[in-house]
Amino acid sequence: MTATPASGKLFSHDLLDVLIRAGLIAILGVACYYVFHPFLNLMLWSVILAVTLYPLHARLARHLGDKQGRTATLLVVLSIGILMVPVYLLAMSLAGSVGGLLATAKSGSFHVPPPADSVATWPLVGPRVHAIWVQAATDLTSLAQKFAPQLKAFSLGLLQKVAGLGVGLLMFIAALIIAGILMAFTRTLHGNAVKIASRIFGQVKGPGIVTLCTATIRAVAQGVVGIAFIQMLLVGVAFVLMGVPAAGLLALAVLLLGIMQIPATLITVPVIIFIFATRGFDVWTIIFAIYVFVAGLADNVLKPLLLGRGVSVPMPVILIGALGGMVTGGILGLFTGPVMLAIGYELLWQWVEDQPTAISTEVPEQT
Repeated sequence: MTATPASGKLFSHDLLDVLIRAGLIAILGVACYYVFHPFLNLMLWSVILAVTLYPLHARLARHLGDKQGRTATLLVVLSIGILMVPVYLLAMSLAGSVGGLLATAKSGSFHVPPPADSVATWPLVGPRVHAIWVQAATDLTSLAQKFAPQLKAFSLGLLQKVAGLGVGLLMFIAALIIAGILMAFTRTLHGNAVKIASRIFGQVKGPGIVTLCTATIRAVAQGVVGIAFIQMLLVGVAFVLMGVPAAGLLALAVLLLGIMQIPATLITVPVIIFIFATRGFDVWTIIFAIYVFVAGLADNVLKPLLLGRGVSVPMPVILIGALGGMVTGGILGLFTGPVMLAIGYELLWQWVEDQPTAISTEVPEQT
């Protein structure tokens, strides 16, 4: 009769020990998260770059005597060099565009043409737009003073975005350097990843989970971010060579649209119309128009080649990941968001489809 209280007391003591240990582990986990949180996006981007670039790293290493460190260093230096050339061209174009606008504003030679009478007949906003447009054409100074607070807020916001792009570029270069270090120790890190996955998912499923995550990272990074970056380079260089105003911002807009899976023709077609309207039709403008239009559609050819490698990720998942990543993580989150959400999506469906028995998904017929 005395065994029951003793066993109950022992159970309570063991339960208390478990709760204390779990609480201490939770506190340690939260403390580690707060310490690591400032570097979270940087490390995620580094891992994504390392996994994406490793096939190229492995091919180069075979030609360099399997020197992992030397190969990683060479790949990082080449990547930074390739990256800095278009960034420099786009930055110089952006600086030239801003300088031209400032010079025009200081000289007072900027004039807004008067609106057509048909503007006033636009539904809902026509009369107000016509009135503001007329004031801008007749007295631009007073209109600027009227909207000075809004213009100031917009200018500050634009400067913050430009500064954020600069910080994002530096973070990308830092992530690329860290990715080079990770690639130099890929064999050890891959073995550790398999051990961790096997500990969490079991000895049988662990290696498959690592393979799935690796394939998803490469497919999304190459098929979404990579294609958008290639498209930005193709279109941006043409904009710079043709002297399109704000070519840097337009090229950046092409990159953002590409990641969000929105057609780049929303940028390229208006630019083509602008070039024809300002420079007329000649051999160079026609070549520019054909090239830019085709470059804006290049993703339709590249996506089946780079995105369809055994991983099927719906485009809404990529779009939500890009938008959510940009809101939460800034410019780097725009790149890491789609990859992380795609990995979560693939792991979710891996778990859903891993059923012990077959489940019928057919809709029963109505009687």
